[in-house]
Amino acid sequence: MSERKAALLALEDGRTFRGRSWGAEGEVCGEMVFNTSMSGYQEVLTDPSYAGQIVCMTYPLIGNYGVNAADAESNRPWVEGFVVREASRTASNWRSEETLDAYLKRWNIVAIDHLDTRALVRHIRDKGAMRACLSTVELDAERLVERALASESMENRELASVVTCARPYEVPAEGAERFHVVCYDFGVKLNSLREFARLGCRLTVVPASMSAADVLALKPDGIFLSNGPGDPASMTGVVEEIARVASSGVPTFGICFGHQLLGRAFGGSTYKLRFGHRGGNQPVREQSTGTIEITSHNHGFAVQADTLPADVEVTHINLNDNCVEGMRHKQLPVFSVQYHPEAAPGPHDAAHHFRRFIELMEQTAHKN
Repeated sequence: MSERKAALLALEDGRTFRGRSWGAEGEVCGEMVFNTSMSGYQEVLTDPSYAGQIVCMTYPLIGNYGVNAADAESNRPWVEGFVVREASRTASNWRSEETLDAYLKRWNIVAIDHLDTRALVRHIRDKGAMRACLSTVELDAERLVERALASESMENRELASVVTCARPYEVPAEGAERFHVVCYDFGVKLNSLREFARLGCRLTVVPASMSAADVLALKPDGIFLSNGPGDPASMTGVVEEIARVASSGVPTFGICFGHQLLGRAFGGSTYKLRFGHRGGNQPVREQSTGTIEITSHNHGFAVQADTLPADVEVTHINLNDNCVEGMRHKQLPVFSVQYHPEAAPGPHDAAHHFRRFIELMEQTAHKN
């Protein structure tokens, strides 16, 4: 570990951070963001919503409990690069199957440690999320800043097609099957599928490009719009299909990216947050009851409340910046939340939204 190479992180505004290479060697560019979770680094790495991004963990020691196959949220890590204060030299946990350093090397994820992550995060909070370049092969700051400036911006960037499944597949219900749910895969996390299966749902997971007609032909009891990466404004065609799904009368539940796409399908607008919400400590208030949930987040875009039509109600807001965290249609069986009720990693305050969707399917089935 003491012989590791130097590494350099350069931001598009000219700020640079020198540190040590760990994980794979190489060079990557992406949007520089940070996550405030104290644990769950493997879930962060394998969350498809991080495609196109270099992630900095604010918790200072990362890798101390290793990695294992059970904690993965997809079949591979999706981050472009990984930034930590200190990469743990040991992995000490009975569930550990591999060190984080070996895992990153195996998946060719470039990483850097021994830099001031607190200064980096404060800079991003002040200036906003921005393009960055992380390299172990180019250590000239000026040239690396130029490469960051030449990289692709997250605005209007379409990434769902990169992370979605290639073809439909089935996930069986655990125990007796109660409902059939079609999941639009914009970058779905495995724990969402597990939550539905535990509640007696058989899932058909379909690519992001599938038409509303083909989805409805599967005769689902409910439709789930998953999380995912990129700018929802880039998904014009998909939004049109979601509008058809939402108006069909089939109960529909969206989270994170799916929530943003629903907002646009309702006729609303979305906008880019200054530095986004990423971590497990976001306070959200349900407007009707005043109940506060501490929630897991990973998003850089949000629905603009004053662009939503009168028949869409904002149900939840973020107490840090008042952005829209939940909404429901007043006539149609459709609702969504901006945060992650599957909560992998936690907290688990919002898990009840899966049961809420089950109840909505039950109510609709009784009406029919």
